[in-house]
Amino acid sequence: MIVSGLIVDVRNRRTFTGHVHVENDRIVRIVADDTQAPSLTILPGFVDAHVHIESSLLVPSEFARMAVVHGTVATVSDPHEIANVCGMEGIRFMLDNASHVPFTFAFGAPSCVPATPFETAGAEITADDIDELLRDERIPYLSEMMNWPGVLHDDPVVLEKLAVARKHDKPIDGHAPGLKGDDARAYASKGISTDHECFMLDEATDKLACGMKVLIREGSAARNFDALHPVIATHADRVMFCCDDAHPDMLSVGHINKHVQRALALGYELFDVLQIACINPVDHYQLPVGTLQEKDWADFIVVDNLRSMNIMQTWIKGQLVAEQGKSRIPSSSITPVNSFNREPIEVADLACDDTGVVRAIVAHDGQLVTSEEHVRTSDPDVLKICVVNRYANTPVAVAFVRGFGLTSGALASSVAHDSHNIVAVGCSDADIVRAVNAVIAQKGGLSVADATGAHVLPLPVGGLMSDADAWTVAEQYTALDTRAKNLGSPLRAPFMTLSFMALLVIPQLKLSDKGLFDGQTFTFVSLQVT
Repeated sequence: MIVSGLIVDVRNRRTFTGHVHVENDRIVRIVADDTQAPSLTILPGFVDAHVHIESSLLVPSEFARMAVVHGTVATVSDPHEIANVCGMEGIRFMLDNASHVPFTFAFGAPSCVPATPFETAGAEITADDIDELLRDERIPYLSEMMNWPGVLHDDPVVLEKLAVARKHDKPIDGHAPGLKGDDARAYASKGISTDHECFMLDEATDKLACGMKVLIREGSAARNFDALHPVIATHADRVMFCCDDAHPDMLSVGHINKHVQRALALGYELFDVLQIACINPVDHYQLPVGTLQEKDWADFIVVDNLRSMNIMQTWIKGQLVAEQGKSRIPSSSITPVNSFNREPIEVADLACDDTGVVRAIVAHDGQLVTSEEHVRTSDPDVLKICVVNRYANTPVAVAFVRGFGLTSGALASSVAHDSHNIVAVGCSDADIVRAVNAVIAQKGGLSVADATGAHVLPLPVGGLMSDADAWTVAEQYTALDTRAKNLGSPLRAPFMTLSFMALLVIPQLKLSDKGLFDGQTFTFVSLQVT
């Protein structure tokens, strides 16, 4: 097979007209030929350098079917969402399902399951489990070390996991939002090589100075491209692109190609942008992904031109997997795994002392970080939020939140990082109960409830992922997202924002199934302000 056009050799920073000769799954030779004017452009495929496949609400095989349409040929995928729910069984499910499609999934060994001891998870991944996982060639790295206080304070369990990764000579991913200065240097000194949580430019440049590589993230909830893009010009050799978490409506319209298009529109140098999108993740994680060189795997994309970067074709291991906006990968059969053991709740379960001044979580659109305000529950836009343990019938944790903007109804989700208990927010206790019980009835899902009833997107795979076709899930999610916004929410992605209200490792104020938690001091705090 021969593919002809303008060839973009990113490694050698040159372009030339020629022909790419492919035999089976390899590029056997690349021949220059300037006798014809090229009509198309050939370049290496894009790589998402950090993503949780589960957050797309799709199993890996369906994620791949959608991602290839946008020129993505590989992902560096942390499976800690399913690991928090189903443990090693969940990781094995991801590996098995991923094996059925022509796409490179580089799964990591989750380092923080459970993420903290301050919440109830469905499983634990030990240092021995990590050792077993890192012996598998399909698992080339240790996933994000979210327990940065444990790193800084030499927690023996954390240090043991880091030592296992170093023993296997595998990269260690970081997760340290806001960490700078001496703390950032101490964190990096333990061998932690990346961070995808930077939300300010000075934080990113500080971590680069510590020797870490920085990922520019643009997902459904966390959007840091605008703040961080100047590092493209100064550190192109040590920057990568990622989405981290992308709901199916976002993935249906674009992926890493959107990062590339935005960077080029801002005037950044072509080869710097493509090095970040195509080369740096492959080199850092030693991925089995071709970069358009002779003898490489035949992983490449064809675009219309280097200005608009519209994806015309995607090739993986010599197979045409997407063309003209259509995926050529067929769906695979799915046998769900899950862990869900919760009886329905009642209005009485949401009772709390809401007199006087209380602490409120403040959600910020486009950010995972929250802040704390002291409010009265009668103040504008103060809503009740709760976290319901999905693994046992324990008491419901209740607090208050600002920023969701609902004027009626309630939202609930079993996608609630990182332990994936049920999180819900609403204008009345009755609506919250209706939304939560709709999720419980499906053993996982997203729901919107109001006085007329509840609408649910079922997520039978771990309470995290659908077993349906990718585009069907995207349509279902879009309809549910519209319902949520019709209840008054101004957030761009209300369900994604809701899913992070229980993420204790991201400052500041969050809610676990055990209570209200300060992510800066790593301690529980009272609802009432004394």
